[in-house]
Amino acid sequence: MVRTASTMMPLGTSAPDFTLPETDGGTVSLSDFRDRKALLVIFMCNHCPYVKHVAAQLKLLSDEYMQHGVGIVAINSNDVEAYPDDNFEAMKAEKAARVYGFPYALDADQSVAIAYGAACTPDFFLFDADQKLVYRGQLDDSRPKTDLPVTGADLRAALDEAIVGRTPPTDQKPAIGCNIKWKPGNEPSYFNPSGIS
Repeated sequence: MVRTASTMMPLGTSAPDFTLPETDGGTVSLSDFRDRKALLVIFMCNHCPYVKHVAAQLKLLSDEYMQHGVGIVAINSNDVEAYPDDNFEAMKAEKAARVYGFPYALDADQSVAIAYGAACTPDFFLFDADQKLVYRGQLDDSRPKTDLPVTGADLRAALDEAIVGRTPPTDQKPAIGCNIKWKPGNEPSYFNPSGIS
């Protein structure tokens, strides 16, 4: 496990397009969310301890904000051959076990992660109603093996602003998590194999 921080895509960036297979069958695309008040794109996986640490809060947060017009999609970009716990069948089982209400999609060639500059799991990207980036960063200050409760405070504050058409504050803390498991030779230029200290 390499502890990695978000690359912090420039605010105002348009959401990169995607069409990916998702665990309920069929595909999910960026265009599916064009009528939402906001769009939250989450890069995550099954096995990462950082994702497991926040999974219950992701369920609570997503159920709440989807009722307020927020579109949410989770994308797994890990190398599933090297990490079979993250393969498509395991993703189906994970979604069912967690009772996630959002699509969970597989980015098998990792091109969507690279387009977003996604670096870690979980990595959060919040776009406004025009699909322009207004928040990228952490869920909250909690991390595995800390006593801080998982509240989703940072992301919730950004969501609260976005759903009423306001821009969240720009002072945003990077997400921290396991590095995305890149296929050999597929590592993007921003990948730091030594991670952060």
